[in-house]
Amino acid sequence: MTHPTVVARRFPRPARHRLPSPSDLAVERPVAGLVDDLLELAIVPSFSRLGPAIRRRLFAWSDPTPGTLTGRTVVVTGPTSGLGRETAYRLAELGARIVLVGRDPAKLQALGDDLRRVHGEDRFPAVVADLSSLGSIHDAVARIRSDEPRIDVLIDNAGAMTTTRTTTPDGLETTFATMVVGPFALVAGLFPTLRATPGSRVIAVTSGGQYAQALDLDDLQWTATPFDGTRAYARAKRAQVCLVREWTRRLPRGAVTFVAMHPGWADTPGLEASLPGFRRRMRPLLRTPREGADTTVWLAAASSRAIRAGRLYLDRRPRPFDRVPWTRVTAADRRRLWDTVVDLAAIADPLPAAGRSAA
Repeated sequence: MTHPTVVARRFPRPARHRLPSPSDLAVERPVAGLVDDLLELAIVPSFSRLGPAIRRRLFAWSDPTPGTLTGRTVVVTGPTSGLGRETAYRLAELGARIVLVGRDPAKLQALGDDLRRVHGEDRFPAVVADLSSLGSIHDAVARIRSDEPRIDVLIDNAGAMTTTRTTTPDGLETTFATMVVGPFALVAGLFPTLRATPGSRVIAVTSGGQYAQALDLDDLQWTATPFDGTRAYARAKRAQVCLVREWTRRLPRGAVTFVAMHPGWADTPGLEASLPGFRRRMRPLLRTPREGADTTVWLAAASSRAIRAGRLYLDRRPRPFDRVPWTRVTAADRRRLWDTVVDLAAIADPLPAAGRSAA
């Protein structure tokens, strides 16, 4: 007869059943990467609400915990609607002090009041600024630098799409002024504070539409070709991403981290107003504002080791800058764009390249 202990060794008692943890649900890394790449190539599932739903499981996402950003200051432009509003509420949950930068005083006041009501703390100052106006940006920079001894994160989120070509009081085409020249002037003005804050970062919220447009450096302000609001918006977003790369090239490693992200196709008031036909057709597949803002919040809260400077992110992972060869922007063209924007902003070059005066 076989000894009982021998039987026990040959047939061990099965382990007790337990519920799977998020890490158990993650697919093996090579397989997950392959599935992610296929999603990205297909575009529609990548940009739609399917993207975060699948990737959250593929990579076992964990969300930042409340209090992660306690003691840190985040500047958010365009926080009163859509992705900017969702971002502000998410960052508030993480304990951040949030400087709300927008052009409508009443909306800023209402947002700040609601955040204070929800969190019971007065850590949501408002700064009125119109990013299409260089004078308004100058005043906002002075106010923020006076009131904020540190800036850990600056989120360049504000944007607008127009149907006709208009110009600002500074003589700039409105789309390019609001989404390229103005944000550049804001970042440049706040750069000393950013650089003095360890681990600081700048996050540019771009658009997947920039993949479809080449950058015309000879006609950035649409003076030589008929104006198209959708294309002007996409080109401005491509310029924004190019400047993120150029900031990174000029900065030493370990200084301020510049990254871009695009939110996919999110259902926001801006989308409804600017592209109602697209929204109507794609509505079942559109992301919620929370899903669209997820990567922005993750980039704001993640450790420096988790982020690669100068990259474009979607759903917490770096993505290509280009999808078709004719939209690529060379390093020389990025330098040219930088110099042009510095001149249009009428500011000193914040990081002059060799051979160019800072004056």
